[in-house]
Amino acid sequence: MAKRERSRRVIMEEVSRRVQQIDEIADEGRHIQVPDPQPHPRDGRGRNWDMARFGNARGFEAAIRNVVDDVRDEFDLTDEPVSSVPNPFGD
Repeated sequence: MAKRERSRRVIMEEVSRRVQQIDEIADEGRHIQVPDPQPHPRDGRGRNWDMARFGNARGFEAAIRNVVDDVRDEFDLTDEPVSSVPNPFGD
């Protein structure tokens, strides 16, 4: 299955949404600071980005890594912004 391409902002928002839904994080009312995804050459699993250094994440590193790896398997990072809203000017 081909991965969907997403911009840095969209990937960051998706990781943040999923991280905040981790039961332990939600139960404690923590807000985890999510960094920008960093591009890298495609690895052996076909992933082209990663994230490191989450803020306020002490004790939740393994759960957050699982979320990041799931999103990395699902989405490729692209430099092109992907917009579902058509340009009203037709450019």
